[in-house]
Amino acid sequence: MATKPRKGPLARFTVLDLTRARSGPTAVRQLSDWGANVIKIEEPTSRESPMDDRRHGPDFQNLHRNKRSITLNLKTPEAVAIFKRMAETADVIVENYRPGVKHRLGIDYETIRKINPRIVYASISGFGQDGPYADRPGLDQVAQGMSGLMSITGVPGEGPMRAGIAIGDSSAGIYLAFGIVTALLEREETGEGQWVSTSLLQALISMLDFQAARWLVAHDVPQQVGNDHPMYMPTSAFRTADGYINIAGSGNLYPRLCKVIGRPELLTHPDFSDFKLRHKNRRALVAAIEESTTRRLSAEWIEELNKAGVPCGPIYKLNETFADPQVRHLGMAAPTRHPVLGDIELVSQGVRLSGTPFEVRSPAPDLGDHTDEVLREFGYKDAEISGFRERHVL
Repeated sequence: MATKPRKGPLARFTVLDLTRARSGPTAVRQLSDWGANVIKIEEPTSRESPMDDRRHGPDFQNLHRNKRSITLNLKTPEAVAIFKRMAETADVIVENYRPGVKHRLGIDYETIRKINPRIVYASISGFGQDGPYADRPGLDQVAQGMSGLMSITGVPGEGPMRAGIAIGDSSAGIYLAFGIVTALLEREETGEGQWVSTSLLQALISMLDFQAARWLVAHDVPQQVGNDHPMYMPTSAFRTADGYINIAGSGNLYPRLCKVIGRPELLTHPDFSDFKLRHKNRRALVAAIEESTTRRLSAEWIEELNKAGVPCGPIYKLNETFADPQVRHLGMAAPTRHPVLGDIELVSQGVRLSGTPFEVRSPAPDLGDHTDEVLREFGYKDAEISGFRERHVL
């Protein structure tokens, strides 16, 4: 096993990372960021060579920091034997193959648990490990459409709209990481591991939350409402003299909003006098508010509305986001040094622990950077490792 000291609350756990693309690496990044000993297992003939531009690109660097990389050609029996030897003492295995692939390789959960009953085996797929769509290839945008997300995103009458991020991949990854940690806690009680799984479709439907509940509980089918909040108006993006700002002025905030923008008559206007009317006449209400907001600059409104206790904020481009003083205070750009790229910044963690500060301990590894080091930790001699290379096992 690894002899180097590792930091973080998950440092006692060894994770074998078989993932690729985005959803699986997102899950594993949650573990590696908090100190887990993550061993990223890659194909030796991967299209991503050590100097591949994609490997040194922003996405790869952000997804695979704090991990070590080894190569294993799992299509060979010797490589499968090496993997099983590693699995004997590992705590977690994470994979996002199509459901049948792990069975063909002989590294599925039922096989691995026979050699290590404590293993927490974690899987992500497009649509689930079984069921009528299990063998379909999974893609974030396809899952966005099937989950219903695209039907409620965008401007009414302009057709469905995807989210601007790979939200299915990212949410599935975060859900899986939570499931892994939960299974590790359960193992402390039972002494046994278990199979943890999610899918892009499952995660996205769960993320729909109150919108999905509108259908399940009230049989109300949510529709597209653009930048308006689907339930609470006036909460939307409003034009100003120099752009747009977000204002949340629903409920008991509505009188404050009307006062700040100098439109007290909107409180008693017959179209806007109660919650239901403001929801029903949302477009007219937005237009009425914009008669005032377009007369002044965004920064002026942001200051005045927040002073009055009405939530309000700018709508940034990403360069503006990372220049914002609050974002800088939160440390959302995490520094690290890459041997080729030099000093770079990556996206920081979305949660803070008071006693365990987050840090990027190492940049994303090049392909197979740690193969010899890791295999030695699992008891292989240098001569054996050289033989594996000669036989194209590594």
